[in-house]
Amino acid sequence: MQALLIYDIPDDKIRKKVADICLDYGLLRIQYSAFTGVLTTTRRNELYRKIEKVLGKNPGNVQIFPICQKDLEQRVEIINV
Repeated sequence: MQALLIYDIPDDKIRKKVADICLDYGLLRIQYSAFTGVLTTTRRNELYRKIEKVLGKNPGNVQIFPICQKDLEQRVEIINV
């Protein structure tokens, strides 16, 4: 299932580690603090635990949203380059 992961992490070092983890899981960066990609429930839970470990007790907000195909097909985007 598709998933959207977004985060707000003030610490540069931790934010970089979380971004690297997302890329390791094959997620595509769609904004500076947003990634999307296919994640099974098992992989999503594994990713969550890894990020939770990296974040530790440091301030931050990480959210992972599963997105069904029907909702994904309704997505609209504006990209100006």
